[in-house]
Amino acid sequence: MQTFKLRGLIAATFTPLDDDGRLRLDEVPAMVDHLLEQGVSGLYVCGSTGEGMSLRSDERDAVTAAFVKASGGRVPVVAQVGHNSLSEARALAARAQEIGVDAVSATCPSYFKVNDVATLIDCMAEVASGAPELPFYYYHIPSLTGSTLDTVDFLRRGSERIANLHGLKYTDTRLFEFQECLELDERRFDVVWGCDEMLLGALATGAVAAIGSTYNVAAPLYRGIIDAFDAGDMGRARGLQRLSVQMVRTMGKYPFHAAMKSVLERNGFSMGGCRLPLTEMDSRQTQRLAEDLEAIGFFQWSSQPGGDRGGRSLERTEP
Repeated sequence: MQTFKLRGLIAATFTPLDDDGRLRLDEVPAMVDHLLEQGVSGLYVCGSTGEGMSLRSDERDAVTAAFVKASGGRVPVVAQVGHNSLSEARALAARAQEIGVDAVSATCPSYFKVNDVATLIDCMAEVASGAPELPFYYYHIPSLTGSTLDTVDFLRRGSERIANLHGLKYTDTRLFEFQECLELDERRFDVVWGCDEMLLGALATGAVAAIGSTYNVAAPLYRGIIDAFDAGDMGRARGLQRLSVQMVRTMGKYPFHAAMKSVLERNGFSMGGCRLPLTEMDSRQTQRLAEDLEAIGFFQWSSQPGGDRGGRSLERTEP
């Protein structure tokens, strides 16, 4: 467990559904092969992108198993097991361990709010105990959970209670806090960046792994950012990051999950709709989205920025 580290671009995977909202897991193998061909080096399953909170627990198990099988050990698979019921989250973690994931991750309960770090540690300790043999990553995403508790304090104090606490999925914009988490106790914890449109800023603070939604449709763009940063070509890195910002802003004008699934459909994957309360796009919105993406050149640069897809991953020599 001590040597396990997430590295590179980790895709927060989408969950394919049919038109009636049922799982369509036959799409998973082709999706995984495509992501790996595009340079993704890990899979984060049943998170916010994958609508994990809108799936039944047995469905989450099935989705996790499908991605583990499709990956075939080529890249690590992380199962997100957060739930408002901590006992259910613990059971999801236990089953994920049995299925064969490489790590588990969890959001904190979000209906009844967690108001202090001690309670957050109690909650995550219960979840992590379901998979004691696996690395555990707390999923910090305050925009959805409402928890803005100090993650540095959580790591420092939580490691005393949670034997398998390995790190964080940090999905916030507070780069100073992210950096402090990274550097805590001589980089003891594996802290993974989670905001796609700020990847360059995370690289500048020392990130070596990132989990993101838009890596599903534009992984080579983000590899280009990494390559330019590593080469010291900050002008190019900023230019490519600007394309990411334009892409996210464009998709953000529409229901985001539906917009992303629409792009995946264009790439040949039958993704279906979304579970309520996420909303769908009608045919006019789908057409307008395609036009808006075409206007920013998305379909030209998203899959092969600069014509070079042979760059390195995020793994670099640390100072």
